[in-house]
Amino acid sequence: MNNTTPRARRGQPAPSVETVEDISNDKANILIVDDRPDKLVVFRTLLEELEQNIITLQSGDEALRWLLEEEAAVILLDVNMPGIDGLETAAMIRARKKSAHTPIIFITSYADEIHTARGYSLGAVDYILAPVIPGILRSKVKVFVQLFHLTQQIKYQANQRIALAQEQAARAIAEESTRRATFLAEASKVISSSLDVDAVLKGATRLTVPFLADMSLLTLVDENGQMQRNELAWTTESQLHTSAVDIVAGSTLAQAVERAIASGEVGLLSNLEPIRGSLSLTRAEVTSETQAMDFSCRQLTLLPLKARGRTRGVLSLGLGTVGRRFESMHLTMAEDIASRAAIAIDNCLLYRAIRTADQRKNEFLAMLAHELRNPLAPILNSVEVMRAFPSDENKLEWARDVIDRQLHQLVRLVDDLLDVSRITRGKIHLKMERVDVRSIISAAVETSRPLIEFYGHELSISPPSTPIWVNGDVARLSQTISNLLNNSAKFTEQGGRISLEAEALGGQVVFRIRDTGIGIPHDMLVSIFELFTQAHQTLDRTQGGLGIGLTLVRQLVELHGGSVQAFSAGPGRGSEFSVRLPIAAAVPEMKVQAGKAVRMREIAPRRILVVEDNINSAEMLVALLQIDGHEVQVAHDGPIAVETARAFRPGVVLLDIGLPKMDGFEVARHLRSFAETREATLIAVSGYGQDADRQRSKDAGFDHHLVKPVDRKTLTSLLASCSPDQGTG
Repeated sequence: MNNTTPRARRGQPAPSVETVEDISNDKANILIVDDRPDKLVVFRTLLEELEQNIITLQSGDEALRWLLEEEAAVILLDVNMPGIDGLETAAMIRARKKSAHTPIIFITSYADEIHTARGYSLGAVDYILAPVIPGILRSKVKVFVQLFHLTQQIKYQANQRIALAQEQAARAIAEESTRRATFLAEASKVISSSLDVDAVLKGATRLTVPFLADMSLLTLVDENGQMQRNELAWTTESQLHTSAVDIVAGSTLAQAVERAIASGEVGLLSNLEPIRGSLSLTRAEVTSETQAMDFSCRQLTLLPLKARGRTRGVLSLGLGTVGRRFESMHLTMAEDIASRAAIAIDNCLLYRAIRTADQRKNEFLAMLAHELRNPLAPILNSVEVMRAFPSDENKLEWARDVIDRQLHQLVRLVDDLLDVSRITRGKIHLKMERVDVRSIISAAVETSRPLIEFYGHELSISPPSTPIWVNGDVARLSQTISNLLNNSAKFTEQGGRISLEAEALGGQVVFRIRDTGIGIPHDMLVSIFELFTQAHQTLDRTQGGLGIGLTLVRQLVELHGGSVQAFSAGPGRGSEFSVRLPIAAAVPEMKVQAGKAVRMREIAPRRILVVEDNINSAEMLVALLQIDGHEVQVAHDGPIAVETARAFRPGVVLLDIGLPKMDGFEVARHLRSFAETREATLIAVSGYGQDADRQRSKDAGFDHHLVKPVDRKTLTSLLASCSPDQGTG
């Protein structure tokens, strides 16, 4: 426990004028009273940089005894202590004439209105809730240390002939101390009372005028460090006015604010041009009789608002009154206000971001439900048509086409969701190879052409005249360009124009997709690539989509080391998307002999066991397999599947993973253990298709893994790859 004591002052004669400077440089006592040694160590560490005498005591009794002989600039007093608690100790301190005006700051983990009121009635100047914020604690203590030094100077400059004047001055300083402490308490209440950033901006500027300055300008900074908005408060003839303002570009004020944003350091300017020439009102809250901004700024202090290592804004305080200057004490209080405002603004912005994300999530869920239901209505109607006209081949073909299109739409929606999930969690793996840009364009156009033709758009394509090579996953890059073409098709009025071109530019290949569509609002050009964001949302949702297509584009492009940007002159004026990818070293073109197309061999009939607990799905799969001439049996749970397989001796088993009684993994392990089914081709059929799911299937003994819904072409190709006699033993 440190019991450092300054030089004795009791009984000393009043110093001469020559000793006043020595006295002003003397260290003040900061008394900390807390029964917990660990907290005393923390407070000592936090306050050491003030370079004052720090005295730490562990009880109210010790503090009262110490104060009999010594005096403190400020007392930090724990409320909850054994024996005499903090409130009782404060009452006894106040009862003594010598310590009656010593500032007391209560440190507590809990302060309700009753405790707070009692504390202030006992003369407390502030409450600090534990755990304390280091910067706020130091700022508060520093104010009272400076006040103490001022008081000491007054005391040591006084002599016996002005003893009465000295007493009056000391009382005035004590009253000023209380007033300033009250101001800081009110500031904390005003600044932290709302999570609305506008309310915080207005509250912070109004607080500082005219108490600390004649003019207060709070500038809010966006994520890119650009001035977003400005709130101004100023006085004219003892009246307070506020307004939203714009800072004139290139003015001295604008340059000063920009420097403070860039450096993050406090700035001080003097002899400025009239500040009203640097501002223009955008929303004035002044009476018509009052001349707006009727003041000049002689001195300006700029305080960056920093929170979590980022500059959130700048608080600019200006003085115009002749003879008024920023004193050290005022600057300390201004820094305290700036620190509190920075934290409050940061909290407001975080809260707004959370609300925005939650709103987007809710909108996405609503869109997802809508988009997943959309294909169901035509599918159900098509089924009804097929039932009503079982012998009308034209209507049956039409119904089949409708069902096919709508099912592909459902599959595309689910695939997009899965892709976003995989990329977000870092689970996507690219199959990198050297690929010609022209093949990417060709594959993308082939994928998107049906949608473009459906909307009747005119598509122009300008591929490179010579090969341009990039390193990438050809399927994913084609998906990227296709998504952008689809986006243009959906958001361009019927019969519009879409163009796709690619060219080499500065070591990169640049893809440009332009359309004559509905355009993008300026404020959406950046956020349009964020998850679940859509620039145009209408109740009819005729364009469709979940707002994740452009997110996939950005993520896939970034995985390839590239970038994507959106451009638009505004609503109704079309859009342009540019994708930039690094160019790879050129490779020789391979000559391909024409006329040797690979022909898939005919599939010999198989004995196939279908294991599926969903009866309708099982029946449909059996019907498709029987159309191709296969001999098929079906089982609807695990135990029956094992029993049926040993008797049926299938060459191929299409095995659902999520089965009742015994899951597909366990069934596979059983089939691999029996001689009758050991050599059968086991194909897992599951709604899960991530790498971990495929690996688990492989570990259980499966030969292949298909994701529901199973594509018929994929299944046919897979069956063709099996040798005819495999597993028929």
